[in-house]
Amino acid sequence: MGIDKDKSLPAATELRRQAEEKLRAKTADSHPSRTKGETLQLVHELEVHQIELEMQNEELRRVQQELELERNKFAELYDFAPVGYFTFDDHGLIRAVNLTGTKLMGMERRLLVNKPFIHFLADKDNREIFSSHLESVLKDQGIQACEIKLTKKDGTLMYGQLQSVRMDIAEKKGSHIFTSMVDCTISRQFKRNLADVNKQLESTVRERTAELARSNAELLQEIQEHKKAEASLQASLEKIQELSVRVKEENVNLQQALLRGDDYHPDIVGQSNAIEYVFFRVDQVAPQDTTVLLLGETGTGKGLVAREIHRRSSRRDRPMITVNCTALPANLIESELFGREKGAFTGAHASQMGRFELADGGTIFLDEIGEMPLELQVKLLRVLQDGEFERLGSPHSRRVNVRVIAASNRKLEVEISAGRFREDLFYRLSVFPITIPPLRQRKDDILLLVNHFVAKFNKKMGKNIASVAEGTLKNLQEYQWPGNVRELESVIERAVITSQGPILQVSDQFETLLKPGEQDAQETKALSELERDHISQVLQKTNWRVEGKNGAAVILGLNPSTLRARMRKYGIRRQ
Repeated sequence: MGIDKDKSLPAATELRRQAEEKLRAKTADSHPSRTKGETLQLVHELEVHQIELEMQNEELRRVQQELELERNKFAELYDFAPVGYFTFDDHGLIRAVNLTGTKLMGMERRLLVNKPFIHFLADKDNREIFSSHLESVLKDQGIQACEIKLTKKDGTLMYGQLQSVRMDIAEKKGSHIFTSMVDCTISRQFKRNLADVNKQLESTVRERTAELARSNAELLQEIQEHKKAEASLQASLEKIQELSVRVKEENVNLQQALLRGDDYHPDIVGQSNAIEYVFFRVDQVAPQDTTVLLLGETGTGKGLVAREIHRRSSRRDRPMITVNCTALPANLIESELFGREKGAFTGAHASQMGRFELADGGTIFLDEIGEMPLELQVKLLRVLQDGEFERLGSPHSRRVNVRVIAASNRKLEVEISAGRFREDLFYRLSVFPITIPPLRQRKDDILLLVNHFVAKFNKKMGKNIASVAEGTLKNLQEYQWPGNVRELESVIERAVITSQGPILQVSDQFETLLKPGEQDAQETKALSELERDHISQVLQKTNWRVEGKNGAAVILGLNPSTLRARMRKYGIRRQ
Protein backbone atom coordinates (compact mmCIF):
# COMPACT_ATOMS: atom_id res chain seq x y z
CA MET A 1 0.00 0.00 0.00
CA GLY A 2 3.09 2.36 -0.34
CA ILE A 3 3.48 5.24 -3.01
CA ASP A 4 5.07 4.57 -6.49
CA LYS A 5 7.68 7.37 -7.04
CA ASP A 6 8.23 6.66 -10.77
CA LYS A 7 4.60 7.33 -11.51
CA SER A 8 4.45 10.50 -9.42
CA LEU A 9 7.30 12.32 -11.29
CA PRO A 10 5.69 12.28 -14.80
CA ALA A 11 2.49 13.52 -13.25
CA ALA A 12 4.30 16.56 -11.86
CA THR A 13 6.01 17.23 -15.28
CA GLU A 14 2.66 17.04 -17.02
CA LEU A 15 1.18 19.46 -14.53
CA ARG A 16 4.09 21.90 -15.16
CA ARG A 17 3.60 21.66 -18.92
CA GLN A 18 -0.10 22.46 -18.67
CA ALA A 19 0.62 25.44 -16.44
CA GLU A 20 3.17 26.87 -18.99
CA GLU A 21 0.70 26.49 -21.86
CA LYS A 22 -1.96 28.38 -19.95
CA LEU A 23 0.59 31.09 -19.14
CA ARG A 24 1.59 31.52 -22.81
CA ALA A 25 -2.03 31.64 -23.90
CA LYS A 26 -2.77 34.29 -21.31
CA THR A 27 0.29 36.43 -22.18
CA ALA A 28 -0.43 36.15 -25.91
CA ASP A 29 -3.70 38.03 -25.54
CA SER A 30 -2.12 40.95 -23.66
CA HIS A 31 0.79 43.10 -24.81
CA PRO A 32 1.91 44.96 -21.78
CA SER A 33 4.80 47.27 -22.13
CA ARG A 34 7.23 46.75 -19.36
CA THR A 35 10.54 48.28 -18.68
CA LYS A 36 13.62 46.22 -18.41
CA GLY A 37 13.68 46.67 -14.69
CA GLU A 38 10.09 45.55 -14.36
CA THR A 39 10.80 42.53 -16.49
CA LEU A 40 13.78 41.53 -14.39
CA GLN A 41 11.71 42.02 -11.20
CA LEU A 42 8.94 39.88 -12.61
CA VAL A 43 11.40 37.13 -13.62
CA HIS A 44 12.86 37.20 -10.13
CA GLU A 45 9.48 36.83 -8.49
CA LEU A 46 8.61 33.97 -10.82
CA GLU A 47 11.81 32.18 -9.98
CA VAL A 48 11.14 32.64 -6.24
CA HIS A 49 7.59 31.42 -6.67
CA GLN A 50 8.83 28.41 -8.60
CA ILE A 51 11.21 27.52 -5.82
CA GLU A 52 8.37 27.84 -3.27
CA LEU A 53 6.20 25.56 -5.39
CA GLU A 54 8.98 22.99 -5.63
CA MET A 55 9.40 23.07 -1.87
CA GLN A 56 5.67 22.66 -1.32
CA ASN A 57 5.63 19.82 -3.82
CA GLU A 58 8.44 18.11 -1.94
CA GLU A 59 6.54 18.52 1.37
CA LEU A 60 3.42 17.05 -0.23
CA ARG A 61 5.35 14.05 -1.46
CA ARG A 62 6.80 13.53 2.06
CA VAL A 63 3.33 13.75 3.71
CA GLN A 64 1.95 11.36 1.08
CA GLN A 65 4.64 8.83 1.94
CA GLU A 66 3.87 9.14 5.67
CA LEU A 67 0.18 8.70 4.98
CA GLU A 68 0.94 5.57 2.98
CA LEU A 69 2.98 4.19 5.89
CA GLU A 70 0.19 4.96 8.40
CA ARG A 71 -2.35 3.40 6.05
CA ASN A 72 -0.25 0.25 5.83
CA LYS A 73 -0.02 0.10 9.64
CA PHE A 74 -3.76 0.66 10.00
CA ALA A 75 -4.44 -2.08 7.45
CA GLU A 76 -2.28 -4.49 9.42
CA LEU A 77 -4.01 -3.55 12.69
CA TYR A 78 -7.40 -3.87 11.04
CA ASP A 79 -6.72 -7.26 9.45
CA PHE A 80 -4.96 -8.87 12.40
CA ALA A 81 -7.15 -7.44 15.22
CA PRO A 82 -8.27 -10.06 17.83
CA VAL A 83 -11.93 -9.50 16.87
CA GLY A 84 -13.71 -9.67 13.54
CA TYR A 85 -14.60 -6.32 11.93
CA PHE A 86 -17.42 -6.03 9.39
CA THR A 87 -18.71 -3.03 7.47
CA PHE A 88 -22.39 -3.22 6.41
CA ASP A 89 -24.46 -0.90 4.27
CA ASP A 90 -28.03 0.10 5.08
CA HIS A 91 -29.35 -3.22 3.71
CA GLY A 92 -26.97 -5.49 5.60
CA LEU A 93 -24.57 -6.22 2.70
CA ILE A 94 -21.00 -6.92 3.74
CA ARG A 95 -18.87 -4.09 2.29
CA ALA A 96 -15.63 -4.92 4.09
CA VAL A 97 -14.28 -7.53 6.49
CA ASN A 98 -10.90 -8.06 8.12
CA LEU A 99 -8.88 -11.29 8.15
CA THR A 100 -10.06 -12.20 11.64
CA GLY A 101 -13.66 -11.94 10.42
CA THR A 102 -12.93 -14.27 7.50
CA LYS A 103 -11.35 -16.80 9.88
CA LEU A 104 -14.39 -16.64 12.18
CA MET A 105 -16.67 -17.33 9.19
CA GLY A 106 -14.29 -19.93 7.72
CA MET A 107 -14.44 -18.26 4.28
CA GLU A 108 -12.23 -16.19 1.99
CA ARG A 109 -12.77 -12.43 1.79
CA ARG A 110 -14.05 -12.51 -1.78
CA LEU A 111 -16.80 -14.94 -0.76
CA LEU A 112 -18.03 -12.57 1.93
CA VAL A 113 -17.76 -9.07 0.43
CA ASN A 114 -20.98 -7.78 -1.18
CA LYS A 115 -22.94 -10.75 0.23
CA PRO A 116 -25.99 -10.31 2.52
CA PHE A 117 -24.94 -11.17 6.05
CA ILE A 118 -28.30 -12.80 6.78
CA HIS A 119 -27.36 -15.64 4.36
CA PHE A 120 -24.86 -16.83 6.95
CA LEU A 121 -27.33 -16.86 9.87
CA ALA A 122 -28.54 -20.21 11.20
CA ASP A 123 -32.31 -19.81 11.10
CA LYS A 124 -35.25 -17.45 10.69
CA ASP A 125 -35.22 -16.32 14.32
CA ASN A 126 -31.61 -15.19 14.11
CA ARG A 127 -32.26 -13.38 10.80
CA GLU A 128 -35.04 -11.45 12.51
CA ILE A 129 -32.70 -10.66 15.42
CA PHE A 130 -30.06 -9.29 13.01
CA SER A 131 -32.62 -7.24 11.05
CA SER A 132 -33.93 -5.71 14.24
CA HIS A 133 -30.34 -5.03 15.26
CA LEU A 134 -29.64 -3.11 12.02
CA GLU A 135 -32.83 -1.07 12.41
CA SER A 136 -31.89 -0.19 15.98
CA VAL A 137 -28.36 0.88 14.94
CA LEU A 138 -29.65 3.05 12.06
CA LYS A 139 -32.07 4.82 14.42
CA ASP A 140 -29.63 5.41 17.28
CA GLN A 141 -26.11 6.89 17.26
CA GLY A 142 -25.05 4.79 20.25
CA ILE A 143 -23.43 1.36 20.31
CA GLN A 144 -25.95 -1.51 19.98
CA ALA A 145 -25.27 -5.15 20.86
CA CYS A 146 -26.88 -8.51 20.14
CA GLU A 147 -26.04 -12.21 20.06
CA ILE A 148 -26.74 -14.32 16.97
CA LYS A 149 -26.16 -17.88 15.76
CA LEU A 150 -24.31 -18.35 12.43
CA THR A 151 -23.53 -21.27 10.14
CA LYS A 152 -19.89 -21.46 9.09
CA LYS A 153 -18.62 -22.76 5.72
CA ASP A 154 -18.08 -26.26 7.13
CA GLY A 155 -21.64 -26.34 8.49
CA THR A 156 -20.74 -25.93 12.15
CA LEU A 157 -22.66 -23.48 14.29
CA MET A 158 -21.09 -20.48 15.93
CA TYR A 159 -22.50 -17.97 18.38
CA GLY A 160 -21.32 -14.42 17.73
CA GLN A 161 -21.52 -11.39 19.99
CA LEU A 162 -22.06 -8.27 17.81
CA GLN A 163 -21.45 -4.64 18.72
CA SER A 164 -22.39 -2.09 16.05
CA VAL A 165 -22.34 1.67 15.52
CA ARG A 166 -23.61 3.85 12.63
CA MET A 167 -21.24 6.14 10.66
CA ASP A 168 -22.78 8.72 8.31
CA ILE A 169 -20.93 9.37 4.97
CA ALA A 170 -21.78 12.86 3.76
CA GLU A 171 -20.44 12.64 0.19
CA LYS A 172 -22.34 9.43 -0.47
CA LYS A 173 -25.48 10.61 1.33
CA GLY A 174 -25.78 7.36 3.20
CA SER A 175 -24.65 5.41 6.26
CA HIS A 176 -22.32 2.52 6.93
CA ILE A 177 -22.55 0.25 9.96
CA PHE A 178 -19.27 -0.75 11.59
CA THR A 179 -19.59 -4.00 13.56
CA SER A 180 -17.23 -6.02 15.72
CA MET A 181 -17.87 -9.75 16.25
CA VAL A 182 -16.47 -12.09 18.89
CA ASP A 183 -16.90 -15.87 18.92
CA CYS A 184 -18.77 -16.62 22.17
CA THR A 185 -19.54 -20.27 21.42
CA ILE A 186 -17.15 -21.65 24.03
CA SER A 187 -18.12 -19.09 26.67
CA ARG A 188 -21.81 -19.75 25.94
CA GLN A 189 -21.29 -23.49 26.35
CA PHE A 190 -19.35 -22.84 29.53
CA LYS A 191 -22.18 -20.66 30.85
CA ARG A 192 -24.69 -23.38 29.94
CA ASN A 193 -22.64 -26.03 31.73
CA LEU A 194 -22.17 -23.68 34.65
CA ALA A 195 -25.92 -23.04 34.77
CA ASP A 196 -26.59 -26.81 34.81
CA VAL A 197 -24.10 -27.29 37.62
CA ASN A 198 -25.59 -24.37 39.51
CA LYS A 199 -29.07 -25.79 39.03
CA GLN A 200 -27.98 -29.16 40.43
CA LEU A 201 -26.17 -27.45 43.27
CA GLU A 202 -29.18 -25.27 44.05
CA SER A 203 -31.42 -28.34 44.04
CA THR A 204 -29.09 -30.09 46.47
CA VAL A 205 -28.89 -27.03 48.67
CA ARG A 206 -32.67 -26.65 48.65
CA GLU A 207 -33.10 -30.26 49.71
CA ARG A 208 -30.56 -29.93 52.49
CA THR A 209 -31.85 -26.60 53.72
CA ALA A 210 -35.58 -27.35 53.48
CA GLU A 211 -35.63 -28.79 56.96
CA LEU A 212 -33.53 -25.96 58.35
CA ALA A 213 -35.65 -23.24 56.74
CA ARG A 214 -38.55 -23.74 59.13
CA SER A 215 -36.40 -23.78 62.21
CA ASN A 216 -34.34 -20.84 60.91
CA ALA A 217 -37.47 -18.71 60.68
CA GLU A 218 -38.22 -19.42 64.32
CA LEU A 219 -34.59 -18.97 65.22
CA LEU A 220 -34.41 -15.61 63.48
CA GLN A 221 -37.43 -14.45 65.39
CA GLU A 222 -35.84 -15.55 68.65
CA ILE A 223 -32.55 -13.89 67.67
CA GLN A 224 -34.34 -10.60 67.07
CA GLU A 225 -35.88 -10.85 70.51
CA HIS A 226 -32.59 -11.88 72.09
CA LYS A 227 -30.70 -8.97 70.49
CA LYS A 228 -32.92 -6.53 72.32
CA ALA A 229 -31.94 -8.06 75.65
CA GLU A 230 -28.36 -8.97 74.73
CA ALA A 231 -26.73 -6.11 76.62
CA SER A 232 -28.42 -7.01 79.90
CA LEU A 233 -27.97 -10.76 79.44
CA GLN A 234 -24.25 -10.46 78.77
CA ALA A 235 -23.60 -8.93 82.18
CA SER A 236 -25.36 -11.81 83.98
CA LEU A 237 -24.17 -14.66 81.74
CA GLU A 238 -21.48 -15.91 84.10
CA LYS A 239 -23.86 -15.92 87.04
CA ILE A 240 -26.50 -17.77 85.03
CA GLN A 241 -23.95 -20.40 84.03
CA GLU A 242 -22.90 -20.83 87.64
CA LEU A 243 -26.52 -21.19 88.75
CA SER A 244 -27.20 -23.60 85.87
CA VAL A 245 -24.37 -25.89 86.99
CA ARG A 246 -25.63 -25.75 90.56
CA VAL A 247 -29.20 -26.54 89.52
CA LYS A 248 -28.00 -29.49 87.45
CA GLU A 249 -26.04 -30.85 90.39
CA GLU A 250 -29.04 -30.40 92.67
CA ASN A 251 -31.29 -32.16 90.15
CA VAL A 252 -28.85 -35.07 89.90
CA ASN A 253 -28.76 -35.40 93.66
CA LEU A 254 -32.52 -35.11 93.85
CA GLN A 255 -33.11 -37.79 91.24
CA GLN A 256 -30.58 -40.11 92.89
CA ALA A 257 -32.31 -39.61 96.22
CA LEU A 258 -35.67 -40.43 94.65
CA LEU A 259 -34.28 -43.66 93.21
CA ARG A 260 -32.64 -44.66 96.50
CA GLY A 261 -35.75 -43.83 98.54
CA ASP A 262 -33.55 -42.48 101.33
CA ASP A 263 -34.56 -40.31 104.26
CA TYR A 264 -34.83 -37.19 102.15
CA HIS A 265 -37.77 -38.69 100.25
CA PRO A 266 -39.02 -41.52 102.45
CA ASP A 267 -41.49 -44.00 101.04
CA ILE A 268 -45.09 -43.85 102.15
CA VAL A 269 -45.48 -46.18 105.12
CA GLY A 270 -48.76 -48.02 105.73
CA GLN A 271 -50.86 -51.11 105.08
CA SER A 272 -54.33 -50.02 106.16
CA ASN A 273 -57.29 -50.16 103.81
CA ALA A 274 -57.40 -46.39 103.62
CA ILE A 275 -53.78 -46.01 102.53
CA GLU A 276 -54.04 -49.04 100.22
CA TYR A 277 -56.82 -47.25 98.37
CA VAL A 278 -54.52 -44.25 97.96
CA PHE A 279 -51.91 -46.60 96.46
CA PHE A 280 -54.59 -47.97 94.14
CA ARG A 281 -55.42 -44.47 92.91
CA VAL A 282 -51.72 -43.60 92.48
CA ASP A 283 -51.17 -46.74 90.39
CA GLN A 284 -54.06 -45.69 88.13
CA VAL A 285 -52.97 -42.12 87.45
CA ALA A 286 -49.15 -42.19 87.71
CA PRO A 287 -48.43 -43.47 84.14
CA GLN A 288 -50.67 -40.78 82.64
CA ASP A 289 -50.00 -37.05 82.21
CA THR A 290 -53.30 -36.19 83.88
CA THR A 291 -53.51 -33.29 86.32
CA VAL A 292 -53.93 -34.57 89.91
CA LEU A 293 -55.49 -32.80 92.90
CA LEU A 294 -54.42 -34.10 96.34
CA LEU A 295 -56.81 -33.30 99.15
CA GLY A 296 -56.32 -33.88 102.84
CA GLU A 297 -55.56 -32.35 106.19
CA THR A 298 -52.23 -30.79 107.11
CA GLY A 299 -49.51 -33.36 107.76
CA THR A 300 -51.18 -36.30 105.99
CA GLY A 301 -48.30 -36.70 103.48
CA LYS A 302 -49.63 -35.01 100.32
CA GLY A 303 -46.07 -34.12 99.30
CA LEU A 304 -44.97 -37.77 99.62
CA VAL A 305 -47.89 -38.89 97.45
CA ALA A 306 -46.99 -36.24 94.84
CA ARG A 307 -43.39 -37.49 94.71
CA GLU A 308 -44.61 -41.07 94.46
CA ILE A 309 -46.80 -40.15 91.46
CA HIS A 310 -43.82 -38.43 89.82
CA ARG A 311 -41.50 -41.35 90.59
CA ARG A 312 -43.85 -43.82 88.90
CA SER A 313 -44.53 -41.60 85.86
CA SER A 314 -42.75 -41.39 82.50
CA ARG A 315 -41.31 -38.04 83.64
CA ARG A 316 -39.29 -39.57 86.51
CA ASP A 317 -35.99 -38.76 84.77
CA ARG A 318 -36.87 -35.06 84.85
CA PRO A 319 -37.08 -32.98 88.04
CA MET A 320 -40.17 -32.37 90.15
CA ILE A 321 -40.32 -28.72 91.21
CA THR A 322 -42.20 -28.04 94.46
CA VAL A 323 -43.86 -24.68 95.07
CA ASN A 324 -45.43 -23.87 98.43
CA CYS A 325 -48.00 -21.20 97.59
CA THR A 326 -48.27 -20.27 101.29
CA ALA A 327 -44.54 -19.64 101.74
CA LEU A 328 -44.22 -17.21 98.82
CA PRO A 329 -44.98 -13.50 99.38
CA ALA A 330 -48.05 -12.35 97.46
CA ASN A 331 -46.03 -9.72 95.53
CA LEU A 332 -43.41 -12.27 94.41
CA ILE A 333 -45.44 -15.39 93.70
CA GLU A 334 -46.05 -14.46 90.05
CA SER A 335 -42.36 -13.91 89.27
CA GLU A 336 -41.46 -17.12 91.15
CA LEU A 337 -43.97 -19.19 89.18
CA PHE A 338 -43.63 -17.66 85.72
CA GLY A 339 -40.26 -15.86 85.83
CA ARG A 340 -39.42 -12.23 85.19
CA GLU A 341 -37.47 -10.00 82.82
CA LYS A 342 -34.87 -7.47 83.88
CA GLY A 343 -36.54 -4.29 85.07
CA ALA A 344 -39.98 -5.89 85.46
CA PHE A 345 -40.22 -4.26 88.89
CA THR A 346 -38.04 -2.38 91.35
CA GLY A 347 -35.15 -4.62 92.36
CA ALA A 348 -35.39 -6.92 89.31
CA HIS A 349 -31.77 -6.39 88.22
CA ALA A 350 -31.61 -9.55 86.09
CA SER A 351 -33.89 -11.94 84.23
CA GLN A 352 -34.96 -15.08 86.09
CA MET A 353 -36.55 -18.36 85.03
CA GLY A 354 -39.80 -19.27 86.75
CA ARG A 355 -40.68 -22.58 88.36
CA PHE A 356 -42.76 -23.65 85.35
CA GLU A 357 -39.74 -23.23 83.05
CA LEU A 358 -37.54 -25.18 85.47
CA ALA A 359 -40.13 -27.98 85.49
CA ASP A 360 -40.38 -28.14 81.68
CA GLY A 361 -40.54 -31.81 80.70
CA GLY A 362 -41.11 -32.82 84.34
CA THR A 363 -43.64 -32.20 87.11
CA ILE A 364 -44.56 -29.16 89.17
CA PHE A 365 -46.17 -29.66 92.61
CA LEU A 366 -48.28 -26.70 93.72
CA ASP A 367 -48.75 -27.22 97.45
CA GLU A 368 -51.53 -25.32 99.24
CA ILE A 369 -53.08 -24.22 95.93
CA GLY A 370 -56.00 -22.73 97.84
CA GLU A 371 -53.71 -19.90 99.01
CA MET A 372 -53.01 -18.65 95.47
CA PRO A 373 -54.29 -15.09 94.78
CA LEU A 374 -57.26 -14.82 92.42
CA GLU A 375 -55.35 -12.73 89.85
CA LEU A 376 -52.78 -15.51 89.44
CA GLN A 377 -55.40 -18.23 89.21
CA VAL A 378 -56.32 -16.88 85.74
CA LYS A 379 -52.71 -17.22 84.55
CA LEU A 380 -52.45 -20.73 86.02
CA LEU A 381 -55.67 -21.69 84.24
CA ARG A 382 -54.10 -20.63 80.92
CA VAL A 383 -51.03 -22.78 81.57
CA LEU A 384 -53.26 -25.77 82.28
CA GLN A 385 -55.33 -25.16 79.15
CA ASP A 386 -52.73 -24.10 76.58
CA GLY A 387 -49.31 -24.75 78.15
CA GLU A 388 -48.43 -21.06 77.61
CA PHE A 389 -47.58 -18.10 79.83
CA GLU A 390 -45.61 -14.83 79.80
CA ARG A 391 -42.76 -13.86 82.06
CA LEU A 392 -43.43 -10.85 84.24
CA GLY A 393 -42.47 -7.79 82.16
CA SER A 394 -42.39 -9.67 78.84
CA PRO A 395 -45.00 -9.57 76.04
CA HIS A 396 -43.77 -12.86 74.52
CA SER A 397 -45.51 -16.17 75.27
CA ARG A 398 -43.51 -19.22 76.32
CA ARG A 399 -44.59 -22.86 75.98
CA VAL A 400 -43.89 -25.58 78.52
CA ASN A 401 -44.71 -29.25 78.83
CA VAL A 402 -45.40 -29.70 82.52
CA ARG A 403 -47.53 -32.10 84.53
CA VAL A 404 -49.32 -30.31 87.35
CA ILE A 405 -49.99 -31.89 90.74
CA ALA A 406 -51.81 -29.60 93.15
CA ALA A 407 -52.59 -30.06 96.84
CA SER A 408 -54.77 -28.30 99.37
CA ASN A 409 -55.81 -28.80 103.00
CA ARG A 410 -58.83 -26.58 102.47
CA LYS A 411 -62.25 -27.54 101.19
CA LEU A 412 -62.05 -25.85 97.80
CA GLU A 413 -65.83 -26.03 97.31
CA VAL A 414 -66.19 -23.75 100.32
CA GLU A 415 -63.49 -21.43 98.91
CA ILE A 416 -65.42 -21.25 95.61
CA SER A 417 -68.63 -20.34 97.43
CA ALA A 418 -66.75 -17.63 99.33
CA GLY A 419 -65.36 -16.22 96.05
CA ARG A 420 -61.72 -16.96 96.95
CA PHE A 421 -61.15 -19.70 94.36
CA ARG A 422 -62.13 -19.90 90.69
CA GLU A 423 -64.62 -22.63 89.85
CA ASP A 424 -63.16 -23.18 86.34
CA LEU A 425 -59.68 -23.66 87.83
CA PHE A 426 -61.07 -26.15 90.33
CA TYR A 427 -62.52 -28.28 87.53
CA ARG A 428 -59.21 -28.10 85.64
CA LEU A 429 -57.28 -29.26 88.72
CA SER A 430 -59.69 -31.94 89.93
CA VAL A 431 -59.45 -34.13 86.83
CA PHE A 432 -58.23 -36.91 89.11
CA PRO A 433 -58.70 -36.10 92.81
CA ILE A 434 -57.08 -38.23 95.51
CA THR A 435 -58.05 -37.75 99.15
CA ILE A 436 -55.29 -38.60 101.67
CA PRO A 437 -56.91 -40.02 104.83
CA PRO A 438 -56.01 -38.47 108.21
CA LEU A 439 -53.97 -40.51 110.65
CA ARG A 440 -56.98 -41.09 112.95
CA GLN A 441 -58.46 -43.18 110.13
CA ARG A 442 -55.23 -45.22 109.84
CA LYS A 443 -54.81 -46.58 113.37
CA ASP A 444 -53.51 -49.86 111.93
CA ASP A 445 -50.57 -47.93 110.40
CA ILE A 446 -49.46 -46.21 113.62
CA LEU A 447 -47.22 -49.10 114.75
CA LEU A 448 -45.55 -49.22 111.30
CA LEU A 449 -45.04 -45.48 111.33
CA VAL A 450 -43.62 -45.52 114.89
CA ASN A 451 -41.14 -48.25 113.97
CA HIS A 452 -40.19 -46.36 110.79
CA PHE A 453 -39.53 -43.11 112.66
CA VAL A 454 -37.68 -44.86 115.50
CA ALA A 455 -35.33 -46.48 112.97
CA LYS A 456 -34.84 -43.16 111.22
CA PHE A 457 -33.93 -41.23 114.39
CA ASN A 458 -31.86 -44.13 115.80
CA LYS A 459 -29.65 -43.79 112.76
CA LYS A 460 -29.58 -40.02 112.98
CA MET A 461 -28.85 -39.80 116.74
CA GLY A 462 -26.87 -42.97 117.27
CA LYS A 463 -29.52 -44.52 119.57
CA ASN A 464 -30.50 -48.17 119.85
CA ILE A 465 -34.20 -48.19 120.77
CA ALA A 466 -35.59 -51.58 119.86
CA SER A 467 -39.22 -51.64 121.08
CA VAL A 468 -42.20 -49.56 122.16
CA ALA A 469 -43.95 -49.92 125.50
CA GLU A 470 -47.43 -51.40 125.18
CA GLY A 471 -49.05 -48.54 127.07
CA THR A 472 -47.23 -46.00 124.94
CA LEU A 473 -48.46 -47.67 121.75
CA LYS A 474 -52.03 -47.73 123.12
CA ASN A 475 -51.90 -44.01 123.87
CA LEU A 476 -50.54 -43.29 120.41
CA GLN A 477 -53.33 -45.28 118.76
CA GLU A 478 -56.07 -43.64 120.80
CA TYR A 479 -54.89 -40.09 120.15
CA GLN A 480 -56.79 -38.25 117.38
CA TRP A 481 -53.64 -36.69 115.82
CA PRO A 482 -54.88 -33.32 114.56
CA GLY A 483 -51.40 -32.78 113.10
CA ASN A 484 -51.48 -36.24 111.49
CA VAL A 485 -48.23 -37.98 110.45
CA ARG A 486 -46.17 -34.81 110.79
CA GLU A 487 -47.23 -34.49 114.44
CA LEU A 488 -46.50 -38.18 115.06
CA GLU A 489 -42.99 -37.76 113.61
CA SER A 490 -42.28 -34.84 115.95
CA VAL A 491 -43.55 -36.82 118.97
CA ILE A 492 -41.34 -39.82 118.11
CA GLU A 493 -38.28 -37.58 117.57
CA ARG A 494 -38.74 -36.07 121.04
CA ALA A 495 -39.28 -39.50 122.52
CA VAL A 496 -36.09 -40.89 120.97
CA ILE A 497 -34.16 -37.93 122.40
CA THR A 498 -35.57 -38.38 125.91
CA SER A 499 -35.65 -42.21 126.08
CA GLN A 500 -32.72 -43.61 128.10
CA GLY A 501 -32.97 -47.32 127.40
CA PRO A 502 -33.89 -49.64 124.53
CA ILE A 503 -37.64 -49.04 125.06
CA LEU A 504 -39.32 -46.00 123.60
CA GLN A 505 -40.86 -43.78 126.27
CA VAL A 506 -43.24 -41.01 125.17
CA SER A 507 -43.43 -38.20 127.70
CA ASP A 508 -46.09 -36.15 125.89
CA GLN A 509 -49.42 -35.75 127.65
CA PHE A 510 -52.12 -36.19 125.02
CA GLU A 511 -55.20 -34.09 125.71
CA THR A 512 -57.47 -35.54 123.06
CA LEU A 513 -57.33 -39.26 123.94
CA LEU A 514 -60.37 -41.21 122.84
CA LYS A 515 -62.33 -42.99 125.52
CA PRO A 516 -62.26 -46.79 125.39
CA GLY A 517 -64.82 -48.02 122.90
CA GLU A 518 -65.34 -44.55 121.36
CA GLN A 519 -64.90 -44.55 117.60
CA ASP A 520 -63.97 -41.75 115.34
CA ALA A 521 -66.87 -40.09 113.57
CA GLN A 522 -65.08 -40.65 110.24
CA GLU A 523 -64.11 -44.29 110.69
CA THR A 524 -62.11 -45.73 107.89
CA LYS A 525 -64.07 -47.73 105.38
CA ALA A 526 -62.94 -51.05 104.00
CA LEU A 527 -61.07 -50.93 100.70
CA SER A 528 -63.93 -52.74 98.94
CA GLU A 529 -66.41 -50.11 100.17
CA LEU A 530 -64.17 -47.30 98.96
CA GLU A 531 -63.81 -48.96 95.56
CA ARG A 532 -67.60 -49.50 95.32
CA ASP A 533 -68.28 -45.83 96.13
CA HIS A 534 -65.66 -44.65 93.63
CA ILE A 535 -67.05 -46.79 90.80
CA SER A 536 -70.56 -45.53 91.54
CA GLN A 537 -69.41 -41.89 91.45
CA VAL A 538 -67.61 -42.32 88.12
CA LEU A 539 -70.60 -44.10 86.55
CA GLN A 540 -72.88 -41.28 87.65
CA LYS A 541 -70.54 -38.68 86.12
CA THR A 542 -70.48 -40.59 82.79
CA ASN A 543 -74.26 -41.06 82.86
CA TRP A 544 -73.68 -44.81 83.37
CA ARG A 545 -71.68 -45.16 80.16
CA VAL A 546 -69.24 -48.07 80.56
CA GLU A 547 -67.35 -48.23 77.25
CA GLY A 548 -66.14 -45.66 74.74
CA LYS A 549 -63.81 -42.66 74.75
CA ASN A 550 -65.56 -40.94 77.67
CA GLY A 551 -66.76 -44.13 79.37
CA ALA A 552 -66.20 -45.09 83.00
CA ALA A 553 -63.81 -47.91 82.05
CA VAL A 554 -61.35 -45.45 80.44
CA ILE A 555 -61.50 -43.08 83.44
CA LEU A 556 -60.97 -45.94 85.93
CA GLY A 557 -58.23 -47.52 83.82
CA LEU A 558 -60.08 -50.86 83.69
CA ASN A 559 -61.11 -53.25 80.95
CA PRO A 560 -64.88 -52.87 80.27
CA SER A 561 -65.47 -56.56 81.06
CA THR A 562 -63.54 -56.17 84.35
CA LEU A 563 -65.64 -53.14 85.25
CA ARG A 564 -68.89 -55.04 84.58
CA ALA A 565 -67.67 -57.92 86.73
CA ARG A 566 -66.99 -55.56 89.66
CA MET A 567 -70.38 -53.90 89.18
CA ARG A 568 -72.01 -57.35 89.53
CA LYS A 569 -69.75 -58.15 92.51
CA TYR A 570 -70.71 -54.97 94.41
CA GLY A 571 -74.31 -54.98 93.22
CA ILE A 572 -74.00 -51.63 91.47
CA ARG A 573 -77.06 -50.95 89.33
CA ARG A 574 -78.43 -47.90 87.60
CA GLN A 575 -81.19 -46.29 89.66
